[in-house]
Amino acid sequence: MKEFELKYGCNPNQKPARIYMKDGSELPVTVLNGRPGYINFLDALNSWQLVKELKEATGLPSAASFKHVSPAGAAVGLPLSEVDKKIYFVAPDAELSPIACAYIRARGADRLCSYGDWAALSEPCDAATAAYLKDEVSDGVIAPGYTDEALAILRTKKKGKYNVVQIDPAYVPAEQECKDVFGVTFEQGHNNFKIDESLLQNIVSKNRELPEQAKIDAIVALITLKYTQSNSVCYVKDGQAIGVGAGQQSRIHCTRLAGQKADNWYLRQHPKVLALQFVDGIRRPDRDNAIDVYTSDEYEDVLREGEWQRVFKVRPEVLTAEEKKAWIATQSGVTCGSDAFFPFGDNVERARKSGVQFIVEPGGSIRDDHVIATADRYGMVLAFTGMRLFHH
Repeated sequence: MKEFELKYGCNPNQKPARIYMKDGSELPVTVLNGRPGYINFLDALNSWQLVKELKEATGLPSAASFKHVSPAGAAVGLPLSEVDKKIYFVAPDAELSPIACAYIRARGADRLCSYGDWAALSEPCDAATAAYLKDEVSDGVIAPGYTDEALAILRTKKKGKYNVVQIDPAYVPAEQECKDVFGVTFEQGHNNFKIDESLLQNIVSKNRELPEQAKIDAIVALITLKYTQSNSVCYVKDGQAIGVGAGQQSRIHCTRLAGQKADNWYLRQHPKVLALQFVDGIRRPDRDNAIDVYTSDEYEDVLREGEWQRVFKVRPEVLTAEEKKAWIATQSGVTCGSDAFFPFGDNVERARKSGVQFIVEPGGSIRDDHVIATADRYGMVLAFTGMRLFHH
């Protein structure tokens, strides 16, 4: 296939629209089902790069959940705990492959932002992954292959219109890439910068103990940031992005946004949240929304008379601000990555409040000394990578 006609561009008024190779060669993708759109393919190609590089860097099956050209979540295929299964709505006896675990964890980072996502898998999609995808609200998936059983499952989704794309895993893009903005062509070298453990050697804090899991988490954070709209900050724990702050003009706002998402992820594990009794047959998106509101400052919206009965079998007790603060304070072992330097120590202060103990960022601020001193105040490990990861 040398060309694929799209229904329209970013918006319905932007026609005609298509994808093709400028040199006239075959496209590296094959559409196996559905009719992906312009934004679908932007998500597909960006997310594929992320999971491909994450697998190469860690050796672990990797997955991502993308929305509007940024990851809502990314993860490697580590096993799910019993708590993980509960907060991600996985049946206790479900048979899960490593790639299924990777996608479930990627999707679980921020289930609200992942609503209607584009999924990316570093491995061929198997039946276990397809079965989980089938029950989620999702626009499509890209993978290097599909088992016959997985493809049959996915072809039943969205009344047969679910987008399934296969990519040639051997495809290598041209060294130079171009895009047009307002009729002006921009050209730059493709970002081939390799992210691996060698970037973590310049530890500038007094605490220099970087455990193996934190190294994996740092790589997950950096590769996620490489494909996140800048400015961006990413919090990671146990091989899973738990908070991504994308597209903010201020670094501290990125750090706050990602931290808030990480806090929300952790609050889903609070005993009161785990004990919520939902009405039978409730849709997953309604359940996600209810949990999000219940753990927020707007909890009264879901607990008021006449509303809670629509969602819960039993009216839950309020999760108080004091309880939330105390619970979040128990979070630990989190890694925070930034696509550009922290200009001030306030970013470190905010990250600490969400359990961050390890930070990876390029360094290079005129106030690096202040950032380092702030990290040292809390015994944190701070590594300077020397490499900016802006993405637009």
